[in-house]
Amino acid sequence: MPGKYYEEFAVGETIEHRKSRTVSESDNQRFCDMTMNQQPLHLDAEFAGDTEFGERLVNGLYTMSLAVGLTIPDTTDGTIVANLSYDNVEHPTPVFHGDTITARSTVTDKRETSDGERGVVTMHVEALNQNDEVVCEFDRTALSLKKEHAE
Repeated sequence: MPGKYYEEFAVGETIEHRKSRTVSESDNQRFCDMTMNQQPLHLDAEFAGDTEFGERLVNGLYTMSLAVGLTIPDTTDGTIVANLSYDNVEHPTPVFHGDTITARSTVTDKRETSDGERGVVTMHVEALNQNDEVVCEFDRTALSLKKEHAE
């Protein structure tokens, strides 16, 4: 089933996303490798063990990317033209290997484009761990197709 077309989004609605993912050490390692982020807090157990966290943290950009991915099936899968921005990103709680992440999106704004064929939708996305603590939150703005103009 595709995501939502522009006119199917309602300002104020909250979408509880069905998918979740347990973050593995391998996920974090591969993401750091692909992005060339060699921060020892993410990769070096001895270094991280001497910090206030006591263990390695999952890369925050991975957490944000995972949150976006978890939202796609219920929001913009097959109905998006483009992601326009990610704003106000915060990481209030660290993510550790073995944490299970879920997400929810609340539609905060929507407006039609000047040509009337598409619309801009802004959603506040929250990623939560298995204890329902917010581990990442941000505003995502997408350019969405209107159903009548979809190919």
